[in-house]
Amino acid sequence: MEKLVKIQIPSTLKKQLVDDWDFVTQQDKLVKLPRSPNVDDILTKYLEYRSKKDGIMTDSVGEILKGIRCYFDKALPVMLLYKKERQQYNEVVHDDVSPSTIYGAEHLLRLFVKFPELLAYVNIEEETLIRLQQKLMDFLKFLQKNQSTFFLSAYDGPKGVSEGKGKGKDG
Repeated sequence: MEKLVKIQIPSTLKKQLVDDWDFVTQQDKLVKLPRSPNVDDILTKYLEYRSKKDGIMTDSVGEILKGIRCYFDKALPVMLLYKKERQQYNEVVHDDVSPSTIYGAEHLLRLFVKFPELLAYVNIEEETLIRLQQKLMDFLKFLQKNQSTFFLSAYDGPKGVSEGKGKGKDG
């Protein structure tokens, strides 16, 4: 029996995903790395936000965020990159570096699209799955609320721009 986790991605974030796909696959643009805030920063900010909101620091939220980070680090090279992003990945991610310290919201959001198929193989009880689903939804709402802060509005131009660590002439 397959339990499919349904994760409803808010419409503004869906548009973000479409734009992301368009920038990378159609316009040959890449996310400039390393990103700030990176995935770790975003997860930490979410933890702070939840703690303030709930008045307490719940273990379950911390555990889920650890899980998201772990899934992100493992899934990124396998299923979250477009073909055109592979070379960049090979240049910036080395053995001792976690992708979650380099990549940002753009790639993190792609993970949420893949979550249903990833979690389909995890042996979780029904109610735990439902709670997990609610937490993931809450996290997406948080991403949506901070969309302008977390996501780039424009990506880097054609290849070759990733050379040089400093800022280009455009800023």
